[in-house]
Amino acid sequence: MKMTETPYLRFPSGKGGGRSFLKERSGSAAVEFAILILPFLMVVFALIETSVAFAGEQLLANATEVMARKLRTGEITTTTSQAEFRRQFCTEIAAMMTCSSSEVDTPEKLFLDVRSFKDFASLPEAVPRIGNAPDGDLDTSQFAYAPGGSGAINIVRAYYRWRVVTDLVRPYITNLRPAGSSRPRDYLMVATTAFRTEKY
Repeated sequence: MKMTETPYLRFPSGKGGGRSFLKERSGSAAVEFAILILPFLMVVFALIETSVAFAGEQLLANATEVMARKLRTGEITTTTSQAEFRRQFCTEIAAMMTCSSSEVDTPEKLFLDVRSFKDFASLPEAVPRIGNAPDGDLDTSQFAYAPGGSGAINIVRAYYRWRVVTDLVRPYITNLRPAGSSRPRDYLMVATTAFRTEKY
């Protein structure tokens, strides 16, 4: 009965064997791929998440302009309820940001501040934060829904808490540290517009 030899890995021996082994290239592409695939995917995911976040911020800005236009032209008036205003705002950002059924009544991610002021000099400028830290949590204690009527000076401020998933990009784009957290975790999207309503 003829025996067949089972192939096995042969290591070079003798003079120059070590050099021959180092020159061996079979399987090197697979090893290089295994080493590089993880950092490569992390960079790709970071780029995707950053792009999506910035697109979401643009969507928030557009929604703020749309809702401000409705207030300015009288399509939305002082008789429009806060819940209805938030519901319409959620519809404007639904392409990328979902508002849960409880979001309309109890803000968790989307925070709106709609108020009227006696003059433009009185309008708030800075992002309200708890404490003095530049990455402190959002201070919503002064937020209200009190739009002015015909000819009033109004401001519409929209803030959205965007959760950053990719660890690689989190330290570079996060600017919101939730209460009780030791480091920033979310990206705070901000959109603001001020205007005087038309005479209607």
